[in-house]
Amino acid sequence: MDIQAIVKQVMEELEKTQQTNPVNSTVSKEKVGEITRDLVFEKKNVVGVDNPIDRETIEKVQSITPARIGIGRTGTRMKTREYLDFRIDHAAAQDAVFRGVSEEFLAELKIPVLSSISKSMDEYLMNLDSGRKLDEASRKWAEANIPKNNQVQIIVSDGLSSTGIEANVPDLLPALIQGLTVKNISTGDPVFIKRSRVWIQDELASIVNCDVVISLIGERPGLATSKSISAYLIYRPNEDTVEADRTVISNIHDGGIPPVEAGAYLADLIADVLKHKASGVKFAQLK
Repeated sequence: MDIQAIVKQVMEELEKTQQTNPVNSTVSKEKVGEITRDLVFEKKNVVGVDNPIDRETIEKVQSITPARIGIGRTGTRMKTREYLDFRIDHAAAQDAVFRGVSEEFLAELKIPVLSSISKSMDEYLMNLDSGRKLDEASRKWAEANIPKNNQVQIIVSDGLSSTGIEANVPDLLPALIQGLTVKNISTGDPVFIKRSRVWIQDELASIVNCDVVISLIGERPGLATSKSISAYLIYRPNEDTVEADRTVISNIHDGGIPPVEAGAYLADLIADVLKHKASGVKFAQLK
């Protein structure tokens, strides 16, 4: 689904009702002849319930959650403004999954780009195992080029939100590296792995022989945000590793844990993991 096409459709529908229901955010440019018009849609919480008994409580709840609360209805359906807002958020979520991280972003990131054995986004979504292994060329490159025997190896993965990666990694990655450097924790060269899942970190850890491997990966987008990422880290993964052995910090985005703050916190967390030589449930029990 092309979010630009959805936004254009939404703007066209909004324009029809703009005089009677002014809306105010998402910007779409439409050129008519030599004239370019800016149509603006502002994402703003409003109480859509007609004649609410307790407006103050609805407004208070709306202020602490991005969930669609108190939007009201017309008969059995959403009101037009809320329906159009829903379509924009749904399109943004689909776009985050299928668009892929841009080549321009990868060039600006300036880290090596590897790939899983997954050849397409459809394969990645339908076959979980395809995102858990490096393809042959990437594995050989990693064996030959990534520095070995460091304490930490960092992976950046598009996962299920390329939008989240592009929005957060430029601030998160430098903050994480700086935090580890200040603590005198050695790190290998970060790598980006296309169409990869969390478990691919186990294979890379075995190649580079690190103590901790951490994956910064795009989260499954929702209708509240399409820009969230998570950090999964594990101490010395092996063939017996299970999900409970991984520590995860989620909701890294401007509306959750800000990326710079997350980078500093993750550096502290990794230092503790190295100290206790454990992660996941075992780590939580030791703290």
